[in-house]
Amino acid sequence: MMVGDSRVAHGGQAAPDLLIAGAGVTGLWLALKAARVGLSVLLAERAHVGAGASGGFLGALMPHSPERWNGKKDFQFRALVDLESEIATLEAETGLSCGYRRVGRLMPLTSERARTTALERIAEAKANWGDRFGFEVNHTPDRHNWPNIVSAPRGLVHETLSARLMPPALTAALAARLATMPNVDIRLGVGLLSIDRQESVAHLSDGSAIGFGHLALANGVDAFAFLAAAADQPSVSLGGPIKGQAALFDADASPDLPLVYDDGIYVIAHDSGQVAVGSTSEREFDDPHGTDVLLDDVIKGARRLCPLIRHAPVVQRWAGLRPRAIGRDPMLGPVPGAPRILAMAGGFKISFGVAHRMADCLVAEITGGGGPDMPDSFSVAHHLGKAR
Repeated sequence: MMVGDSRVAHGGQAAPDLLIAGAGVTGLWLALKAARVGLSVLLAERAHVGAGASGGFLGALMPHSPERWNGKKDFQFRALVDLESEIATLEAETGLSCGYRRVGRLMPLTSERARTTALERIAEAKANWGDRFGFEVNHTPDRHNWPNIVSAPRGLVHETLSARLMPPALTAALAARLATMPNVDIRLGVGLLSIDRQESVAHLSDGSAIGFGHLALANGVDAFAFLAAAADQPSVSLGGPIKGQAALFDADASPDLPLVYDDGIYVIAHDSGQVAVGSTSEREFDDPHGTDVLLDDVIKGARRLCPLIRHAPVVQRWAGLRPRAIGRDPMLGPVPGAPRILAMAGGFKISFGVAHRMADCLVAEITGGGGPDMPDSFSVAHHLGKAR
């Protein structure tokens, strides 16, 4: 891998088959999948690997609810199942741990209505998830104070599909693997400035003009404006930022503890024994990277929810912007009228669980090979329609 090399330039040597803007989890997975099939890849990142929303430490990999099954839920389910083997392969290739474990999830039930709904979902989970993963409604948690039984007066759901990983560990492993691949060039500190869609040329912040076979916009919140411009509809808003805040506790927790999720609060025990909690979902904010009293409230709620961390010290606080596309579904695939420009954006809260499968879809689009079925609601055309 050549970081900061200028050997690929418009009018000079051969343009890359794929230019990727953004080295978060989506861009890294796409670079890896593209390089594995032999495409030449240039990955441009204005900051550092894992910047933006990929730099947090929650790493929750949770499915959508199993009822009212649709293409989006099926896509995510298959991605969550496949991710286990994808990460096993990556760990074998790099010798690095991604902090992945399928630990399941507990969700307290606070009303009789919630319990009735959960009981109805048992059959839906069996029909749509199959026999490998369970969905049960229990009266008490298996572990003492995980969560506090007081927070679950009507019992709790225990499902075994959910998993977790450590985001910085995954992005580090992806970057390490890419560093061994001769057909990958990564430029850090180099952002995308503009795109000439007629000439298939991207202008970067280092002054270079890069010709490309395809350009994938995987640069988080920044992708929305580029996609609207590429579709020749620059005034259309295809999405925006949602601020999230999280905290990391030094808790000496068992790494096999299931995720706990209740009323917007996640509590996740990692391999290190540290416990991550989050998160806020803020549409309005003054400081995109600052933590404040809203995180303090989440921390207090998490301590009540799981007394195991009641006295554990907070060792790190984090805030960042997550890209939420209009309509919430991810945006994936070619831009109408500009088929060489591809969207890979707007994953919001599910990016870590589906990015590898999104990458398979885009590689199939570039190569003309077979790939996963993509829900119609993921297409750029669908998002443009909603925006209009």
